[in-house]
Amino acid sequence: MSTLRILGIDPGLRVTGFGIIDKTGQQLSYVTSGCVRSDANDALPLRLKTLLDGVGAVVAQYRPGEAAVEKVFVNVNPQSTLLLGQARGAAVCALVQAGLPVAEYTALQIKQAVVGHGKAAKEQVGHMVMRLLQLPGAPSADAADALACAICHAHAGQGLGNLPTRGLRVRNGRLA
Repeated sequence: MSTLRILGIDPGLRVTGFGIIDKTGQQLSYVTSGCVRSDANDALPLRLKTLLDGVGAVVAQYRPGEAAVEKVFVNVNPQSTLLLGQARGAAVCALVQAGLPVAEYTALQIKQAVVGHGKAAKEQVGHMVMRLLQLPGAPSADAADALACAICHAHAGQGLGNLPTRGLRVRNGRLA
């Protein structure tokens, strides 16, 4: 039985979380997780390069076969949404540059896959990540979100949490 290594990314300009799991059959196992951090005092282009290089280094070290990235939600503050989108773009570029297939999931899809419903609190997601991967301790919030994204991808298309086919969105009961 072959093993698929999945890299999950929780994008952020200040902190981008990453989580790597292995999937063998239906069994998920934890590989590693952590964060790529940019310096808030640096100019935006340098911060984006830090994220691009950091995600690229994670890919080079752990050699995942696929990647999953959380989609950006629209924030109350448009400027924050734009910055988050740029950080997400830097992470996606690092993944694509490494030749990885990239799937995208909404926060709702991720919560459904990990907790069973889309209204789960951040703490519930972190707790379920610990249980599903049998972790001895809690990862940071950003790393836990990235691991949850990887878990969502591992279960995509298998009906867990009523997820639609990999990376697609459902609107009003129809694939969008």
